[in-house]
Amino acid sequence: MALSLEQGRAAYAAGAWTRAFQHLLAARDEGALDGDGWDRLGEVAHLVGHDEHTGRAWEHAHLAHRQAGNVDRAARSAFWLALWLLLQGEHAPASGWLGRARALLDECGVDGAGRGYLLVTASMDATAAGDAAHAEALGGEAAEIGRRFDDRDLWALGRLTTGEAVLSSGDVGRGMAILDELMVAATLGELSPIATGIVYCAVIEACMHALDVGRAAEWTDALTRWCADQPGLVPFRGQCLVHRAQVLHARGEWEAAASEAAGADRLLADPPHPARALASYVLGDLHRLRGSFDSAESAYRQANSLGYPPVPGMALLRLAQGRADDAVVGIRRALEEVVDRAHRPAVLAAAVDIYAASGAVDDATAAAAELEALAGDGSTPVLQAMADHSRGTAALAAGDCGAALVALRRACSRWLALDMPYEAARVRVALARACGHLGDRDGADAELDSARAVFARLGAAPDLALATPRVGGDHALSARELDVLALVADGRTNREIGTTLGISEHTVARHLQNTFAKLGVSSRAAAVATAFERQLL
Repeated sequence: MALSLEQGRAAYAAGAWTRAFQHLLAARDEGALDGDGWDRLGEVAHLVGHDEHTGRAWEHAHLAHRQAGNVDRAARSAFWLALWLLLQGEHAPASGWLGRARALLDECGVDGAGRGYLLVTASMDATAAGDAAHAEALGGEAAEIGRRFDDRDLWALGRLTTGEAVLSSGDVGRGMAILDELMVAATLGELSPIATGIVYCAVIEACMHALDVGRAAEWTDALTRWCADQPGLVPFRGQCLVHRAQVLHARGEWEAAASEAAGADRLLADPPHPARALASYVLGDLHRLRGSFDSAESAYRQANSLGYPPVPGMALLRLAQGRADDAVVGIRRALEEVVDRAHRPAVLAAAVDIYAASGAVDDATAAAAELEALAGDGSTPVLQAMADHSRGTAALAAGDCGAALVALRRACSRWLALDMPYEAARVRVALARACGHLGDRDGADAELDSARAVFARLGAAPDLALATPRVGGDHALSARELDVLALVADGRTNREIGTTLGISEHTVARHLQNTFAKLGVSSRAAAVATAFERQLL
């Protein structure tokens, strides 16, 4: 056996991926690689970020195994190549390799782990097509084949697709239990490095989609430790940074979140990785919340160009910029397009905020009701908090302050328990509005004081500005502007205000624009909150 091949195998066993890659590459040049050697070269090339060698190595592994008469191993090499291609977004070549492996197994009638690996991709396809029951069955069959042939990677991937299928059906509790069991195997080092990384990233992504931020934070910490213990590891380190940015964002550690997201953006740029799009979107949200609107728009546009539609972020950006009409158009389109359970709650919550700020009370109420229905099945605490928050926002826009206070108090408690300070502060601003409507000035002041302290600590400049009374300047509202603002506070639409006051909708809109300018705000909700703070209403 060539020395380079021996050294490569030893470095692989030690987890020294860079050295393993160098020695195996030398063994390739010496013509010393067999099927197993080519497989290892493909794996370590991917692990250290030299993907220019990854695909070619697995191609050679497939051919070498087939030439040696090991059809099952040839099929497995084809699977890993196809999965790698899928992760790169190259679906047509991936489909071709999966078809090649399937035809080979059918032709030779081989019963082995290779057929189980093909069931993994079939389960993924079924989940994507919305057939959760079929996807769960296929994943379970793949995991069983993995057990039968003592292939832990196959078992793990089968359990992974099973858990994802169960989650897609809406059974969050059972889906998370499956994924937790799987993560124990990953943390114990029972899987290959690539399978471990795939499982970590997929489970954390599933937690974020299920809005289980607490579980995502725990597994993200575990992934961070695993990456730190893998010298030279590249592909999962970038995804790790993206997940860390999401968790830090939720926890209110925005500066650290921005740093992690920016690091992920750099690390995933070369070679291009699909997770970079999510990093760009996270950066867009952070820029928007801190008032860097130009940077936010740039980041959202980059996310879109990389394949991640910037919703609801872009619509919320337009609202923050005072472009309420554009925000409404954007969120309506998003509601039509985003129908999957993972992303729709965030779109619905944003729709409630945008519709309420724009005076579209019925639309806000409908969006809140849909979100509440999604949360009514015992889903995660985050989804329940979102539903309460939106229900309170819609009730407040409709003028039902009593119902608003009940829902908002519950939302505030949930957000505080989840350690998500920004969301809790936003609820406090809404609580201040409700208290102001009911004449409770002390209650309103207390809520606003708490909210302002959080906004100041986070650097949430737009929210802080809207929650802070302005001193100086000519902010006097005319009698007619006060009439219009009072009706806005009662939840009336522009059309209803015009009918009540005997003026046109266009005149109502002009009065509102003048009011916004005088108060230094950009939305109906902010105008009402500021008016109550200054005791104008």
